[in-house]
Amino acid sequence: MPISCYISVAVGAYLLGSIPFGFLAAKARGIDIRNVGSGNIGATNALRVLGKPAGVFVLLMDAAKGYAACALLAGLIYNFFVPSWSALFENQPVEFQMRCKVLAGVCAVLGHNYTCWLKFKGGKGIATSAGVFLALAPWPLLIALVVFILAVALTRYISLGSIAAAVALPAAVWLLTPHNLLLGIMTTALGALAIYKHKSNIQRLRAGTEHKLGSKPVTAK
Repeated sequence: MPISCYISVAVGAYLLGSIPFGFLAAKARGIDIRNVGSGNIGATNALRVLGKPAGVFVLLMDAAKGYAACALLAGLIYNFFVPSWSALFENQPVEFQMRCKVLAGVCAVLGHNYTCWLKFKGGKGIATSAGVFLALAPWPLLIALVVFILAVALTRYISLGSIAAAVALPAAVWLLTPHNLLLGIMTTALGALAIYKHKSNIQRLRAGTEHKLGSKPVTAK
């Protein structure tokens, strides 16, 4: 595989991941979501600021770009470079396909977290990571989703649920796919990044000032 193809996959996935759906949904209503609520452009702040329909839309779109980067974009870009039918992405070894998809997934999450369209300030990557792992490791993702739901149900903190899921997902990947070293390393790195992106939430949790699910939402007129 030519280096130009790897670069194209990385750049294409980054640009796809960098689409700031939360920012755009708020902007369509005349709101700069970076100045409201937590200031984050992700689905959780969109839910608080814009309401449930917009929050769900942002959640699905952020997840979709992660899924599309792995399940569609990596193969499409690779096929653009190959000269023959036998060399198509679908005909390559599974290990090679996984390397391309992992590259695309990482770059999509980085695009969301550090979008070039908003001075490299973005979201926390939870929904986009979920989309990536829906494509790469659906069973570990299901375990992480159950952990997220239980944590939120017990504490009513979405941030705590996200942090718990960021710990559970790498653990589930290592347990269920111990042979896939690359996927395990990638999942651990993205989990650590997700926790790092929640550092302000962790500070508010310690101070007892973190927003709880179901408490009075931010209203945006």
